[in-house]
Amino acid sequence: MQFDFRNKIILITGGTRGIGKQVADDLYSLGATVLITGTNPKEVKTLNEAAEKGSKKKIYFAVDFLKPESVNQFLKEVKKYNRIDGLVNNAGINRLNPIQNAQVSDWDDMLNVNLTSPFLLLNAISPIMIQNGYGRIVNISSIFGVISKEKRSVYSATKFGIHGLTVGCSNDLARYNVLVNTVSPGFVLTDLTKKNLTKTEMATLSEIIPIKRMAETKDISNVVVFLLSNLNHYLTGQNIVVDGGYTNV
Repeated sequence: MQFDFRNKIILITGGTRGIGKQVADDLYSLGATVLITGTNPKEVKTLNEAAEKGSKKKIYFAVDFLKPESVNQFLKEVKKYNRIDGLVNNAGINRLNPIQNAQVSDWDDMLNVNLTSPFLLLNAISPIMIQNGYGRIVNISSIFGVISKEKRSVYSATKFGIHGLTVGCSNDLARYNVLVNTVSPGFVLTDLTKKNLTKTEMATLSEIIPIKRMAETKDISNVVVFLLSNLNHYLTGQNIVVDGGYTNV
């Protein structure tokens, strides 16, 4: 058994850093053409210029999921493709605040990026997958879509919600050989984690996690790649929690 992504086109949102970048790089190394979104237009331009010097199997799009006009323009680009074999809804934001201090703007922004944008992409791409009789979709949630913690009420609402979207979509699409699953990472060594947690907090967490370490991005990507692959032909509507056992403690 081996992964084979030759002749596959996979779209990954938030794919210029962290988990998304790892997934994009791994899929590319397995032969896929990867469509990748990032928020920084200058960075996207530089990455596209570098990609054009190689195999041209990485294509970057500048998309700001906080701006409806940017999202709408991107959806128009997506609909130009006759085939998209896989979708990873990975882009997300997290602003920490206890509910009594949370701002309506934080609610609106997190809802737009973490939940509305995945809905819009599912709405746009699923007809393409239905027409081709094939598709694999992974929505990236979080352990805070399974449990929660102080200052994460709004974030958790969006991440609980995205698995609800997964379950509903999986029922709609399974008959067309389009499988939809959620992956919920635990604490992963990304820039976002390092921004939200101090070194002391990360060390303390590592002791709590049964595996005794935080995840590497590769730990999450391995699961995502399987769910997108030709080896997955029956698993759908599930939430795979990749947390080193943290939520069981």
